[in-house]
Amino acid sequence: MKPLPVEDLKHILTHTLPLWEAARGRHIFISGGTGFFGAWLLESLAYCNCELDLKLCTTILSRDPEAFARRMPHLAGETCIRMLKGDVRDFVFPAGKFDYVIHAAAPTSADAGAKPLELLSTLVEGTKRVLAFAREAGVGRFLYVSSGAVYGRQPAQMSHIPEEYAGGPAWLDPDSVYAEGKRVSEQMCAIHANDSGMACTIARCFAFVGPHLPLDQHFAIGNFIGDALAGRNIAVRGDGTPLRSYLYGADLAIWLWTMLLSETPPAERLQVFNVGSSSAISITDLAQVVVEELDSTLKVEIAQQVATGVPALRYVPDVRKAEARLGLREIIGLREAIRRTTAWYR
Repeated sequence: MKPLPVEDLKHILTHTLPLWEAARGRHIFISGGTGFFGAWLLESLAYCNCELDLKLCTTILSRDPEAFARRMPHLAGETCIRMLKGDVRDFVFPAGKFDYVIHAAAPTSADAGAKPLELLSTLVEGTKRVLAFAREAGVGRFLYVSSGAVYGRQPAQMSHIPEEYAGGPAWLDPDSVYAEGKRVSEQMCAIHANDSGMACTIARCFAFVGPHLPLDQHFAIGNFIGDALAGRNIAVRGDGTPLRSYLYGADLAIWLWTMLLSETPPAERLQVFNVGSSSAISITDLAQVVVEELDSTLKVEIAQQVATGVPALRYVPDVRKAEARLGLREIIGLREAIRRTTAWYR
């Protein structure tokens, strides 16, 4: 994989610049540093570290550091990045004091979902292990990368789902194992923050687009871009009515770094924020936007007829809390995000 576009890295630095001084000379531990989230976090960290001469040190937990080095050699050679080989459920704690932890390790592929007990173990036992490490290492700030899946199905009458919504997934359905694992992990973070006094922020992440997003898995926008790049008509597998929203990877990095590095009010050792775009779009309209932006000769092919009288499924966050508390907002719109993602893959 090639590096992220410099314009994206500059964008991240510009919108996080005041925060980095607090991290100067600090040590950060990151689990899940090799996927979509990890790529954006590591590349932006390495860029900001170099541009500002922060003298940061980052330890990345990975099951296969050698594969990571082959996939991203431009990051493997960074002096500020150290690799630690291990499984998130039983890794050996690295020595020394750490200031920050980002826990983002979570299998999201379709293959992972096919092994629900393994997935649940990775989520729950992994969080337990990382929290134990944070306590031993004297970590002051902990960012847990959770998911909007914890809310379960969004009510049809609710246009944007807020952090206060107390719904949940169908817990006896094996397909809910990812959501349930995230919910239990959030509870462990809350208990740890209460018992230890460590500041903990939970980032409930929704849907995203950008370089490093797989183009051949279960992410609709990735599949659509993959179709367009291959010159295929855009294939919508369902009826196209579900509503989603997409935040670009560079904006995602800004949100996560802001949540990690911003000062936490003493009375709020635990904070929860939705992370994503509030601009809803149907899957059919999303496919049409991809056609308009990438290849107007392509057609949108919808596999199923729309069922009458059935409300559209929604997965759209209310992000007003992140805007009010941290000044966060979507900066790069959907059409530009699609263009940038496609240019990178080309």
